[in-house]
Amino acid sequence: MRLTTLLLTAVLGTGLLAAPPPAATARPTAASAGTTSRAVDAPRARPHGRWLLDPRGRVLVLHGLNMVYKRAPYAPDAEGFGRDDARFLARNGFTTVRLGLVWKAVEPGPGEYDDAYLARIRRTTQHLAHEGIWTLLDFHQDLFNERFQGEGAPDWAVQDDALPAAPRAGFPANYFGMPALNRAFDHFWADDPGPGGVGLQDRYAAAWAHVASYFAGTPRVLGLDVFNEPWPGSQWEQCTNPAGCPVFDATLESFTQRVIDAVRAVDRRTAVFYEPQVLFNSGSPTYVRPRGRRLGFSFHDYCLTADAGAGESGVQQACGQADDLVWSNAAAHVDASGDAPLLTEFGATDQSATLTAMVDRAAEHRTGWQYWAYCGCDDPTTTGPGATQALVLDPAKPPRGANVDHSKMRAIVVPHPLAVAGTPASYHFDRDNRVFEAAWSTARAGGPGRFAAASRTRIAVPRLVYPRGYDVRVTGGRVVSGPDARTLVVSQAAGTREVRVVVRPH
Repeated sequence: MRLTTLLLTAVLGTGLLAAPPPAATARPTAASAGTTSRAVDAPRARPHGRWLLDPRGRVLVLHGLNMVYKRAPYAPDAEGFGRDDARFLARNGFTTVRLGLVWKAVEPGPGEYDDAYLARIRRTTQHLAHEGIWTLLDFHQDLFNERFQGEGAPDWAVQDDALPAAPRAGFPANYFGMPALNRAFDHFWADDPGPGGVGLQDRYAAAWAHVASYFAGTPRVLGLDVFNEPWPGSQWEQCTNPAGCPVFDATLESFTQRVIDAVRAVDRRTAVFYEPQVLFNSGSPTYVRPRGRRLGFSFHDYCLTADAGAGESGVQQACGQADDLVWSNAAAHVDASGDAPLLTEFGATDQSATLTAMVDRAAEHRTGWQYWAYCGCDDPTTTGPGATQALVLDPAKPPRGANVDHSKMRAIVVPHPLAVAGTPASYHFDRDNRVFEAAWSTARAGGPGRFAAASRTRIAVPRLVYPRGYDVRVTGGRVVSGPDARTLVVSQAAGTREVRVVVRPH
């Protein structure tokens, strides 16, 4: 989740707008039987250069949300997230969910994994997969542990040298003012030995390997997000400058590589997404560049003044320059690393101008996104009331009527490509006139050659945008879906090198 007002105060003063995993045991559960067999590996999406490709080699343009439940038992179904929520997302053109797991629930005791918990998470991914939704599994943390008013690490992994967990100012203030919290991060980044003399990072990497093995046969797992918003610990002030913090990034890169290597020992197919240190969200660049195939770059963008009370026009102006810096840093990193970008958090605000600007910015960069967050869900590490971040107020109730924030829906539900049989050149939604335009080359983004005649591209055309239907003009292909279908399907013509589509309201 985002760092807002206090981060603004902290940053403005600076001028900035592996080892193999140890053996472990799992709690014996019937749910875990057969889940790690290589024979049941499910088809996977894969990063290729700056694109994410579906199993047919088409470019995926993902729009979706985060669903993370940060209270015990740390499973979204405990808050009521289920089949009706998955259907609601699919009906509105969303095709991905970043689904939170919490290390404390995965590994409640050192080397002891709770497969009953993983089975609950897996049932949620199955509901999503049934609706065609890709799941990014995220090891989520904010403020490291409940001792520091957050969530994430097991109690046995907390080493704070018995410093008092004070002052207790909540999220995000504790990052800046609680020495015990920063000491706990320091011990983690140093891979200091924990129970049994095993390094804390070794335990973490082994836990990820267990999760990766467990989900190897689960359909529509998009990838594994290594560590949510890494906080540098006591080194954080070094990161609050336009040059970033290469010293800490070297530590973060080593840790990230350790997790990737542990995952690859059990699963060579599922994409692994890694994150920069959290101050990247506000304009600090990153130097983290792990090695390996099928890697994705998971980054966040939060406007520091989104809820500062400046009014929508003032917010829009204040956020533009800061967001430009985040996206410029992301583009530079993607060019240097060759890893596929995905904006895995933004939002957590009810300022429509901020949301529409970010959705439109992502389209300009041809990059998918996951809005924060699906619900308030008694979130202990957010800013303001939980409803500020929520698209659906209560997942235990049907997602309709007053239970849905319709202003957020209008901001983030837009027409967009879903799966492109080629390489996207551009796509844009004119909100004033409700006109959507897209163009793509028929050249394969994932290798040499072109897609054959009759190859199909799918485009989300939400009824929220076109309640009375739409008209389509296609150059280089033809429409093969039914009139006013929620998903527009375009079949490309023989010999064409580029396809163009224009969608207008009736």
